[in-house]
Amino acid sequence: MVKRRPAILVLEDGRTFSGEAYGSVGETFGEAVFNTGMTGYQETLTDPSYHRQVVVQTAPHIGNTGVNGEDDESGRIWVAGYVVRDPARIGSNWRATGGLEDRLATEGVVGISGVDTRALTRHLRERGAMRVGISSVDDDPRGLLSRVRQSPQMTGADLSAEVTTTEPYVVEAVGEHRFTVAALDLGIKRNVPRRLAVRGVTTHVLPASSSIEELLATGADAIFLSPGPGDPATADRPVALAREALQRRVPLFGICFGSQILGRALGFGTYKLGYGHRGINQPVLDRATGKVEVTSHNHGFAVDVSGRGQRLGAVQAPGAGDGAVVPDQVIDTDFGGVRVSHVCLNDNVVEGLRAVDVPAFTVQYHPEAAAGPHDADYLFDRFAELIEGVGALDRRQSEGRTDSKGRSNA
Repeated sequence: MVKRRPAILVLEDGRTFSGEAYGSVGETFGEAVFNTGMTGYQETLTDPSYHRQVVVQTAPHIGNTGVNGEDDESGRIWVAGYVVRDPARIGSNWRATGGLEDRLATEGVVGISGVDTRALTRHLRERGAMRVGISSVDDDPRGLLSRVRQSPQMTGADLSAEVTTTEPYVVEAVGEHRFTVAALDLGIKRNVPRRLAVRGVTTHVLPASSSIEELLATGADAIFLSPGPGDPATADRPVALAREALQRRVPLFGICFGSQILGRALGFGTYKLGYGHRGINQPVLDRATGKVEVTSHNHGFAVDVSGRGQRLGAVQAPGAGDGAVVPDQVIDTDFGGVRVSHVCLNDNVVEGLRAVDVPAFTVQYHPEAAAGPHDADYLFDRFAELIEGVGALDRRQSEGRTDSKGRSNA
């Protein structure tokens, strides 16, 4: 049996848990959040959207399948810390190239095991996500609590520059090339360009600081706004870029943080959820089809359509989380009408927007989820169809067969 050092976890409200060191020995701070997924821990750890967050895994057994060289969603582990109940003593899987704890230790990720993660998760559900510290070098809870309360909060955090690519790169289409997409990297996961590639899309991934001219210089038929960490209220530069793209009628698709960016560009606000949505079993209604998808989520903020919705007579939905309003009708914006296209059935939080008069749509969750589920993978088909439709309209206009609003002159 592995002999482990004692460790403590202290939340900013003073709640303390004892356990044993897991991964690297040391001290770390971040926002405590919980993930309900029973699989996909390697994808979770390497997701840039978890930057500066301490992830609590609600599934009790973690590390059973080890780690491999194929499932990373980026080039490193991004979580600030890791909390598990019962780590696997031996990882066993035909693809495994090593053990999870060794990987955590190698990358300097401080974790804690032997924690009652059910009690910790219930506490976060009742009190909300909050700052936390883990230490396996100091057993004084009061001292650690003082340092936790001095650590930065997630509200107001501008983190895209810390996770974005430093240089542009290209992921080529698989098979016949159909379209080119410029992706603004706010914390993109590797599976996004992979899902586009199988649809004949070549993706140019550019740094978060890129201008719209730099994105369009790639020959892009459309722009993708990627997922990422931090508070969307701080992302003024990407919001300005999205507004410029909307004015030019460049097709746009945003996922998660990119959805919040596009929501702000359309004139909506954003707000922080109490404890967020993180896991791979979140039910979402697609209002266009009436189908319910089981989806992967990782977001602590959401788009607020309540102000505009209330002016249009929208009704507060029963059980709506955090005061979210889910209007059914078209909402007027600076860029024409917008509909709420997707809604989370757990709490009625807005999970997607679709513009009526400009070629743009968003989803708050992750259709690219590499660990699954794959119910929402069709959204990449919708993106390709949107690009194809705009291209066909442009061709008709250049031939003089439509007016400025796309109506046929025939």
